[in-house]
Amino acid sequence: MVRARMAAAALAALVLALPALADWKPTKPVDFVVHTGPGGGNDVLARAIATMMEQEKLVPVRMNVLNKPGGSGAVAASYVYGKKDDPYTVGFVTSVWIATPLTAKEARITIRDLKPIAQLVLEPAVIVVRADSPFKTLKEFIDAAKAKPGQLRQSGGSITSRDNIVRQQLEHATGAKWAYVSFPGGGERLAALLGGHVDMMVIEPEEAGEHVRAGKLRVLAQLTEKRLPHFPDVPTLKEAGFDVVPTPQIRGVVGPPQMPADAVAYWTDRFAKLRQTASWQKYLKDNQLEDGFVTGAQFGQAIEATQKQLREQFTEAGIKVVR
Repeated sequence: MVRARMAAAALAALVLALPALADWKPTKPVDFVVHTGPGGGNDVLARAIATMMEQEKLVPVRMNVLNKPGGSGAVAASYVYGKKDDPYTVGFVTSVWIATPLTAKEARITIRDLKPIAQLVLEPAVIVVRADSPFKTLKEFIDAAKAKPGQLRQSGGSITSRDNIVRQQLEHATGAKWAYVSFPGGGERLAALLGGHVDMMVIEPEEAGEHVRAGKLRVLAQLTEKRLPHFPDVPTLKEAGFDVVPTPQIRGVVGPPQMPADAVAYWTDRFAKLRQTASWQKYLKDNQLEDGFVTGAQFGQAIEATQKQLREQFTEAGIKVVR
């Protein structure tokens, strides 16, 4: 009888605790942590989401975008990790948060050390040159790079970014060689191309489309499995004759390692609700992004799959893997 009363009391206590768990919400400003400077892809996405969440009244407090560039994502990852159980810190991750620890021993914090919340999108990319470039196809660029090894130049991000992985893959597959010039921000990479200081770059489709329409850029190939609606006449890498698997680029959100379960549930719910809004659907369409929304354990599985593919691509391209 005593045990029965104790069990009933414990159950009642649990039931009373559930509303508090479900009702948690932020009461002070939240930091959206990104690994790029202002204008970088991660920064742009985080700011767009903060604006949409405010307009849709999904979060009752201000959301600040906190730029923590450096170390190819390692600085931002370490910052989020150091917040321990802080529910007011949300990290915006990309595949570089997975790639960097694979190739850099000093990048001690891996994405596995952080709390998965949700994968948001899968992001394609395209290879572009200036509109007045002599290269009309990717094959012409590759052939020129073979003829003059190291003389052509590509602008890009860090050595673990998709930009450089694509270069390594293409060089490995074709025997061509060209230089890679790393810039800290997307705006600088694009300015280098538009200014004629480099010959080619990998860029997000919507940003490329803006300059294609303005007559400034030409798209040579798409890093996709199938052609994007905005570029119906541009071949994919495979269609262009290059048997190279498109490098994955995921974008998602994580929390500090001990983020409380109620806060994880809150943020998961907020991003799920954002996904249902017309503003988010328009953002995906305008930016030619693929809805890749998964949460919790499924997001963890997506991270594992991306890590496996990146490790294989690094190894194939001759890039040393340390983990």
